[in-house]
Amino acid sequence: MTYEIRTLKIGVCIKGSSTYSNSMTEIEIVDEAAGEFLKISQCSDDNCGIIQVSNDEWPTLKAAIDKMIKECRDNE
Repeated sequence: MTYEIRTLKIGVCIKGSSTYSNSMTEIEIVDEAAGEFLKISQCSDDNCGIIQVSNDEWPTLKAAIDKMIKECRDNE
């Protein structure tokens, strides 16, 4: 049996902020038995599950999403 290391969840936030920061956007590979897909979530004070992306944040967030899309596997 062989093992591998997979990155299944990453966070994008303002540099230096904490992991519980309102600016944290989480990008996660999820599989509910029908193949892998990305779950992108962000929680602020009143809004959980709504992604709010600023122009300054988009290039880094897009790079993270592109990275995670490449990590998704086909359901074979």
